[in-house]
Amino acid sequence: MLKSIISMSLMHAQITTDYDGLVVRSATKVTADVINATGNLQIIGRAGTGVDNVDVDAATKKGIIVMNTPSGNTISAAELTCTLLMSLSRHVPQAAMSMKAGNWDRKKFMGAEMYGKILGIVGLGRIGKEVATRMQSFGMKTIGYDPVTPPEVTATWGVDQMSLEQLWPQCDYITVHTPLMPSTAGLLNDTSFAKCKKGVKVVNCARGGIIDEDALLRALESGQCGGAGLDVFVEEPPKNRALVNHPNVISCPHLGASTKEAQARCGQDIALQIVDMVMGKGLVGAVNAQVLASTFSPGSHQWIKLGEAVGVVLKSCTTSKQPFSQVQITTQGDCLKGSSGYMTSAVMVGLLTDVSKSCPNLVNSLTLAKETGIKVTRNHSEGLTQGACEVEISVNGSSYRATGSVQGGAPVLLELNHSVFRQPVSLTGNLLFLKATASPQLLPSVTGLLATAGVEMESFSAPAARSGDQWYCVGLSSLLGDLGALKPLVKEAAQLSV
Repeated sequence: MLKSIISMSLMHAQITTDYDGLVVRSATKVTADVINATGNLQIIGRAGTGVDNVDVDAATKKGIIVMNTPSGNTISAAELTCTLLMSLSRHVPQAAMSMKAGNWDRKKFMGAEMYGKILGIVGLGRIGKEVATRMQSFGMKTIGYDPVTPPEVTATWGVDQMSLEQLWPQCDYITVHTPLMPSTAGLLNDTSFAKCKKGVKVVNCARGGIIDEDALLRALESGQCGGAGLDVFVEEPPKNRALVNHPNVISCPHLGASTKEAQARCGQDIALQIVDMVMGKGLVGAVNAQVLASTFSPGSHQWIKLGEAVGVVLKSCTTSKQPFSQVQITTQGDCLKGSSGYMTSAVMVGLLTDVSKSCPNLVNSLTLAKETGIKVTRNHSEGLTQGACEVEISVNGSSYRATGSVQGGAPVLLELNHSVFRQPVSLTGNLLFLKATASPQLLPSVTGLLATAGVEMESFSAPAARSGDQWYCVGLSSLLGDLGALKPLVKEAAQLSV
C-alpha cells in the first residue's frame, strides 16, 4: 500500500527518502542518484507520454515501477503536428513575422494546397492515428509504417502500410511518431532523404533525434527538404541554432503537450492509474513492469505466493551447494495460461531473497538474476485440469526440483527432489525439511529432539515412497535454534519461514 505520494517540479534526492510514490512532469530529472537515494519508493509516475527524464534501468533494478500516461497528450500532440503541417504549406509563421515587420510580401509566401498530397506517417500508434484522421479531412492520402500495429488495423482508419523503402519516395510530407530508441535514432538521415521526393516537408513532434539534425540541415540547404516543423530537439533548448534560424524551419519549444487540457488530463490520469494499481483494479501505463498487468486477475496473488514459496524452499534446501546457475520454470494447466511471466518473476523473488544485495520483487527479479549470471527459462504445458508450477534449478552440475500448486485457495508443495508427498505441504508458517532414509524410528526421534529444544510439531508430511532417501516436511511452532542436533538422524536439513 502506498502511504504517501509526492508531486515534484524541482528534484532533490534527500526529500524522496520518506515517500512511497513520486509524480513528475517532463522538466524533473529522476536520475539514478535520486532513485538510489530513496528508501521506500515503489512507483514513479510520469504525468506525460515519454519517460526520457526518468532513469528506467535504475528504477527497474531497485524494483520501482515506472508509469506514464500513454494517452493524456495524444490529442494535443496530434493537433500541433497538424498545425505544423499546415504552417509549412502556407508559410504562416514567416508571413506573420513579415507583417509585424511592416512588410506586405504576398508573392514571397506563395504556398501549396494539402489537398491531394501524400502524407507519410512513421509510427501508427495513438498520435499517428489521430494525425491521419485529421489530415484526411484535408483530402490528403495517408500512408504509413509501423512494426507493431497490423496493416489490417490501420486500413480501417485509412492508412495504407508499407515498408520504409516504399514509403520514402512517395511522400510530399512526412511526420514521425515513434519513441526514441536505437532502432529509431536517425531514422530520417542522409540516405533516407536521398530517397525522398525533392522538396519533401518533414515534421517531428515526437522526440529529438528521430530525425538526424545534421542530415536535415544538409537536406534543407540543398533543397532536398523543402521545410521542417520541429517541436523537439536532441538538445533542449538547442545550443546549435542552425536549424532554428533556418528560414524554412518552423520551430517550437517542445509544446506538444502544452495545452491546458493535456496537462489537466495527464495529471488526472496518473493519479487515477496509481489509485487503480493500489486498489488492485489494474495496471495501466507501466513501462518497466508489464509482468504485473496480469497479476490483477482473481486468484493470481495465491499463485504469486506459491512461486515465491517454491523459490524459497529450493534456495533453503540447496544453501550449502549454491550458487545456482540455471533455473527453469514450467507452469502447467489451462488456469495458468498467460501467467508464466509473473510466475517466473515470483519464483526468482524467492530464489534471490537474501542472496541478492538488492531487495528482489516482481519488477526487478529477472534483472537481478541476469546480473547474477543466472540463466532463466520458462515453459508452459496446457491441457491439465489442475494448475501447477514446477521449478528446476542447476547447482554445480546437479539439479533440484520442486512442484507446487494452489489448493483450497492456499499454496501447497506437491513434490521436492522426486519425493512426492502423500498430503500436500501447506506452504505457510515455519517449515523444517528433512532428507532421510525411510524408517519407522524417524518420526519419534525427530519428535523427541524437537521436544528437547522446546519446539512443538504442528504437522508432519511424509513422502509416498517408503524406501530409499526421501524428503519429509515438519511444521514447527518456531524455528530451531540449531540444526546440528539433527545430523545423527538425517542426511540433510533445512528450515524456513513462509
